[in-house]
Amino acid sequence: MSQKPAMIPRLKIDYVSDIACPWCAIGLAGLVEAADRLRGILEVELHFQPFELNRNMPPEGENMGEHLAAKSGATAAQINDERSNLTAIAAEAGLEFKLDRDTRVWNSFDSHRLVYWAELAGDPLLLKTALFKANFCEGRQISNHEVLAGIAVECGLDGERAKEILSTETYLDEVDKRMKLWMSRGIRGVPAIIFNERHLVEGGQSASTFVKIMRQLAGLDPPETAPRSAPV
Repeated sequence: MSQKPAMIPRLKIDYVSDIACPWCAIGLAGLVEAADRLRGILEVELHFQPFELNRNMPPEGENMGEHLAAKSGATAAQINDERSNLTAIAAEAGLEFKLDRDTRVWNSFDSHRLVYWAELAGDPLLLKTALFKANFCEGRQISNHEVLAGIAVECGLDGERAKEILSTETYLDEVDKRMKLWMSRGIRGVPAIIFNERHLVEGGQSASTFVKIMRQLAGLDPPETAPRSAPV
């Protein structure tokens, strides 16, 4: 008598992030690689949740160095060190960050509206990844509607529909409600990764770290130090 195949464990993952956050790009690269490494023994259900670090950022953006100096009081030397550090860590995650003195921080709200639309269509990962790449690897203006519509087309989405969404208030309320929901649950920094609506992991972790965490949470390995409980 043949045995029934073992059920593959499943993890629901809510990835709370901002397109304007470099650590969010690094963390997503690590999470996606971890899911690939675990393919066949662990099933992942990934959902993207919007968050804005700079809600009042104008569409024309701000110089990254000037923005960081005003926000944290960092010196020019500290900002240069941070750029170098981010670039090196991103390279380890397979991302070619291009950060220099002219790099700008953009308003990201409209990019979140497109990701929300892509998730309704069933597969937002390609668009989310492309937006991070456009922002941090290509220096494209992710607050510009033409640029955003072009990225959507590159991802196989309907360019005319993208333009229609961006030129109206479509999904504005839905995205805003999602942002407020996560803030009401205590999320103040990103990336914040919530597994099975219970366990919170913060920061742009490496693929190896995510593999370890995911195997433990799925019951494939005994837990060592469990991630802290997620805010409800």
